[in-house]
Amino acid sequence: MITLTTDFGLKGPYVGEMKGAILAINPEVEVIDITHSITRHSIIEGSFVMEQAVKYFPADTIHVGVIDPGVGTRRRAIIIEGHQFLVVPDNGIATLPLKWIDAKSAYEIDLQKMEAIIGRKISSTFHGRDVFGPAGALLSLGYEPSRFGKEIDLEKVIKLELEPKKEEDSWILSVIYIDDFGNVILNLENYEKPKYVEVLGRRIPYIETYGKVNIGEFLALPGSHDYLEIAINQGSAADVLGLKVGDEVEVKLIYEEG
Repeated sequence: MITLTTDFGLKGPYVGEMKGAILAINPEVEVIDITHSITRHSIIEGSFVMEQAVKYFPADTIHVGVIDPGVGTRRRAIIIEGHQFLVVPDNGIATLPLKWIDAKSAYEIDLQKMEAIIGRKISSTFHGRDVFGPAGALLSLGYEPSRFGKEIDLEKVIKLELEPKKEEDSWILSVIYIDDFGNVILNLENYEKPKYVEVLGRRIPYIETYGKVNIGEFLALPGSHDYLEIAINQGSAADVLGLKVGDEVEVKLIYEEG
């Protein structure tokens, strides 16, 4: 089973070409689209979305993620092996899904070896079709990752700076995702649930679900992904707060009334 997460969009032929390259190698493999609507070049957003997919797929699933603004440069194309596989550019997109796969090894894909295996030249601008998709397909046939290139130090795989930062009585958090409803997901999990969340001058009640406040009112909640989320019932918190993915924001968790 192969999942696909990209920023390709649906207008052009790119998703179809990548699927064709996969199915030409393994016509029997199941290919599942997670999304092709990641915001262009947003590695943080892609990492969050891949994390959510990895959490719910079975062992041996191959997750291909292609948000790759550095395509054709010296950035590495890699395979990370655990109880599931990540096939991604080495640009930080692996940061969040890595938490869930019990990774044991990583390999750099050698483009010359890949050309020899697939029997055609690799484009300098479309590694989704020519590198990552085919590598996923070959893994689904039982190829060992070492056939694609040398093993690399797993600890040296590039990670995004997504650890929440504690500063006295507040947190400095990053916006890691904004969904189609305008809900703002922040990089804080495993926290003690507060009574209020203070962000950008607003004291927002912490409540379990959207419908427990009036339409148009703010709330903070754990969300379905267990990260701290800021939302407006039937409105866009991102628009009102002026936030976008990658922004940092100071947040206070308030545990007392008053």
